[in-house]
Amino acid sequence: MKAKALKLGRSRVALTALMAAGLLSTAIPAANAAATVLPRIDLKVLVLDDGGSAVGAIVAELKNTGVPYQTVALGAAGRPTINAAFLSDNIAGRPHAKFQGVVAPNEIPFGSAAAPEQTALAAYEKTFGIRQIDAYTWAHPEVGLDYTDQPGGFSGPLDGVTTQVSAAGKAGPFGYLDGPLTFEDNDPTVPESYGYAAHPQAGFTSYLDAPSGGSMLGQYTHDGRSELVVTFAYNQYQQQFQALAKGMVEWVTQGVHLGQSRNYFSVHVDDVFAPDARWDSLHNCTPGDFDCPDGGTASTDIRMTAADAQYAAQWEATSGFTLDMVFNAGSGEEWKSENGGTDALAAQLLADKGKFRWMNHTYTHEFLGCVQDNTVVPWVCKKNADGSTQWMSRADISSQISQNYNWAVQKGLPVDKSEIVTGEHSGMKVLPQQPDDNPNLAGAFADNGIKWAGSDASREPDQRAVGATLTVPRHPMNVYYNVGKAAEMTDEYNWLYTSKANGGSGICENNPASTCMTAPLDTATGYQSYIVPREAKTALSHVLWNDPRPHYVHQSNLAEERILYPVLDKVLADYKALYADNAPIVNLREKDAGTEFSRRAAWDKALASGSVTAYRIGTAVTVQAPKGVAAPITAPQGTLKQLFIGTAAFGTPYAGERSDWSSPEVLQSAITLKLPA
Repeated sequence: MKAKALKLGRSRVALTALMAAGLLSTAIPAANAAATVLPRIDLKVLVLDDGGSAVGAIVAELKNTGVPYQTVALGAAGRPTINAAFLSDNIAGRPHAKFQGVVAPNEIPFGSAAAPEQTALAAYEKTFGIRQIDAYTWAHPEVGLDYTDQPGGFSGPLDGVTTQVSAAGKAGPFGYLDGPLTFEDNDPTVPESYGYAAHPQAGFTSYLDAPSGGSMLGQYTHDGRSELVVTFAYNQYQQQFQALAKGMVEWVTQGVHLGQSRNYFSVHVDDVFAPDARWDSLHNCTPGDFDCPDGGTASTDIRMTAADAQYAAQWEATSGFTLDMVFNAGSGEEWKSENGGTDALAAQLLADKGKFRWMNHTYTHEFLGCVQDNTVVPWVCKKNADGSTQWMSRADISSQISQNYNWAVQKGLPVDKSEIVTGEHSGMKVLPQQPDDNPNLAGAFADNGIKWAGSDASREPDQRAVGATLTVPRHPMNVYYNVGKAAEMTDEYNWLYTSKANGGSGICENNPASTCMTAPLDTATGYQSYIVPREAKTALSHVLWNDPRPHYVHQSNLAEERILYPVLDKVLADYKALYADNAPIVNLREKDAGTEFSRRAAWDKALASGSVTAYRIGTAVTVQAPKGVAAPITAPQGTLKQLFIGTAAFGTPYAGERSDWSSPEVLQSAITLKLPA
């Protein structure tokens, strides 16, 4: 009897806590129930797809963020009819809106304001307070813009045009943006974007102002409905869209949705302690490579000095950005023994060890895959007598990993045992010569407690398993491992990106993923004028696209003329000029990037299987996902998460909201949030 009373007492405590948090309401008198029952609004977006790039860009943002959505291809035969039954129903007497927002190609996706599907959609949005994005339309009175005799009218190309987020935009869904937003102009000979601007009418609030003074993006509230009107063309790869995409999603979901977004940027510096070979401008190859004639022209290798190490630490302090030093201790020890038994670089880096992050890159940068036959070009894997592939052994791979880690521990480096980047990402498949992973690699990883292994995102953009280890794809930066000077970098760049007719290799002509420059760059000026802005733009595009993949370069790029820093400085400066302080760059170490990828994979799988339930009733949000799957959730500042007893602030702040990968608390089967009133 006592045990039963205790159990009942606990239940009363929990019930009291829920009522105090406002997550349970008192009973509604039957006579007034129909008038006061709040609707259930599912956390899913309806996409009406016309096949255009604007809708496609928004869909890419929804998918990239982790927001559930349902697409209806407007031109598809047999598509569902958009009527009241498709959009809503009732669940146990409660009105049920099946979508929290709508993405449409324009203000009248069904061709006429009088079309039955159009009127059904308008009635749904008005009844449940659902917002609609008009992905791309022209500036005209039907979307709240006056193009006639009012100032601010404009239509034409937008390449290189600088626009400004309005005060209303900064106070609203685009509060994470700070400075002006300049439209891309990658090629002056090719029109890249087109748009319209006009003077807002009553009910229209501009969020993005054109230089003419007219609006190019804003909220039009009319007839009990709200539309986000976009009057410029775009695709998912253009930085102006990438900068605005987050705010567009926050607007259409009213700041409450599944999924989360961050701006990630981390930089791995490979081959630390090891020297890197230097590009031979005469033979257009790298000495020591098997395809370099007669070994190439003799030249000194590129290796950081103590002064370079000091500069790196100073640069970090000035920029507020931490580099990942991906090191080969054995290569450094070899260099030391060959150069008088002292190593000022190692001494300086070890003295500043706490200023950097550190990662195992194997002891001497051995190739961990098949045994290579370099007597032919390109190299091939050596074969045994029975035709099977010769592989580096598990013991030898394990030794490369453990020796480097043990050296780091002895020197007091703050290294994480679970992380690794193998030399050249070797051990993993390398097409076409080695189509499979070294079968001994997974076991060696397990022997050393490796959970996260860097891979090359240009070859394998997605995370995958190597035994019990998960890969972390890394973006290669186009600052080459075999150059320490701007002229060398430009010369190699010319070789790769100039046609044969203009003195280049012609590789760009035969690669469908590449284009050739019209003429080679001036080696004296080409790096700063052409390569730096292009590489910074590419990296910044990754940053703006919720992409946790690290970037990687090499220690040679921090040596001699230190050519990496201009690229990093431009990425950071351009980001700071555009984004407010409430949206800082998130610099993940490898294991955290890997965790982000694995969570996304589990979430995407749960969404695809239809096993996620999420909805909002008034200020209460309920999210239920499969057991063991964390749910990404974004909500306004002031949102509380229900604990078993009481509440706590939900998530972490970012870009003016709070978000987190969240799971139910103890003894709970679902996540319950209380939104601010």
